[in-house]
Amino acid sequence: MITSSIAKLTLISILTALLCVSSNPGVFNVKYRYPRLQGSLSALKEHDDKRQLTILAGIDLPLGGTGRPDILGLYYAKIGIGTPAKSYYVQVDTGSDIMWVNCIQCRQCPKRSNLGIELTLYDIEESESAKLVSCDEDFCYQISGGPLSGCKANMSCPYLEIYGDGSSTAGYFVKDVVQYDSVAGDLKTKTANGSVIFGCGARQSGDLDSSNEEALDGILGFGKANSSMISQLASSGRVKKIFAHCLDGRNGGGIFAIGRVVQPKVNMTPLVPNQPHYNVNMTAVQVGQEFLDIPADLFQPGDRKGAIIDSGTTLAYLPEIIYEPLVKKITSQEPALKVHIVDKDYKCFQYSGRVDEGFPNVTFHFENSVYLRVYPHDYLFPYEGMWCIGWQNSGMQSRDRRNMTLLGDLVLSNKLVLYDLENQLIGWTEYNCSSSIKVKDEGTGTVHLVGSHFISSAFPLDTSLLLLLLAFLITLFLL
Repeated sequence: MITSSIAKLTLISILTALLCVSSNPGVFNVKYRYPRLQGSLSALKEHDDKRQLTILAGIDLPLGGTGRPDILGLYYAKIGIGTPAKSYYVQVDTGSDIMWVNCIQCRQCPKRSNLGIELTLYDIEESESAKLVSCDEDFCYQISGGPLSGCKANMSCPYLEIYGDGSSTAGYFVKDVVQYDSVAGDLKTKTANGSVIFGCGARQSGDLDSSNEEALDGILGFGKANSSMISQLASSGRVKKIFAHCLDGRNGGGIFAIGRVVQPKVNMTPLVPNQPHYNVNMTAVQVGQEFLDIPADLFQPGDRKGAIIDSGTTLAYLPEIIYEPLVKKITSQEPALKVHIVDKDYKCFQYSGRVDEGFPNVTFHFENSVYLRVYPHDYLFPYEGMWCIGWQNSGMQSRDRRNMTLLGDLVLSNKLVLYDLENQLIGWTEYNCSSSIKVKDEGTGTVHLVGSHFISSAFPLDTSLLLLLLAFLITLFLL
């Protein structure tokens, strides 16, 4: 789910909606929300369409799950909040900044979920470490872009976040302790915590309200803004703004670690400056041994140019000027193919051979000679006895997306992706995401082994959920 914007409303309109309702490593346990695609392929596009193709950079929490296009990749983590801690399941979202959970005052919030989890409403009165964030605090000024008219020192700082699918969450900010597992050595953990400001959701609408059958307790935003969890921890000197994720598209699970990855080595390319997205400068597209003939100005850096890297999008979206020749070159490898259109958007065909032998690799080239290779078994996926092409034409979306290049899980799975927000760089390398990586403790110089397997949480899970449990790793380093 991607935030199209954080709505800028007057205090009166906000309060009308709200006040009518009175460095050591760490790990989070993550699952994917939809175990397997059921029904129409349109569900894949529907999930991606709601993201509005406007990704924000990420906060440092682990990312698990599967990158397969035939499985909807909506990931959620189990965290602890408060003193004493209670467990909450929150969606991991790289496209928004604010962390929020449903609050006890909420009347439209879901009460149950068919995901096999028990939902919990946050109650500030039940936490010894909780406090309200008032209108005169610096955080409120920053999130609002200045003082809110009529928002007085004795009032709670309000928030309103509207997502691309039209759903919204509104409430007020609180500050409380968030618990996670801290890495105490190679694949060893201990309980740790940190104070974080997050939203207490008092009103939800759209897919976030009580009608949502796949409900969660809230959303954990991974954005670049000062309100994100990673930014808050970094501003207190507790973490470096460097993190990496590795999605295992074959076995499920993966790694998400905060800290400087020292193994494997990753080649980096610059992020486009002054963009709210993970936007990088793409220079060429190669299909097999041939480069596509694409106008040079398509790759000019700037707003809505280049390519957005987004682990929260399932498929990959290309401008029509890239999509059409790319798909034509792929299907022309086998002249006897009979291509069918499925669910209006998917080009599918029957093929009995090995796809990696019958179809070409697709390679995207970026600034600093960095490239990203996508294999046929990544961009082709099985559906009802056919193979379907995961590439999508962004020119078939709304006008605003006409020239959008967005590379989601279809491209990113089975690769370690490293985000260095301190130096405004991003990079990736092909990697076995079911193995381990090495991350350096900036304070002690110690290198810790961080793996993708499940590391026991401070919050025990029901046995029935263990089979779906995915390791979600965060590495926090004391400076």
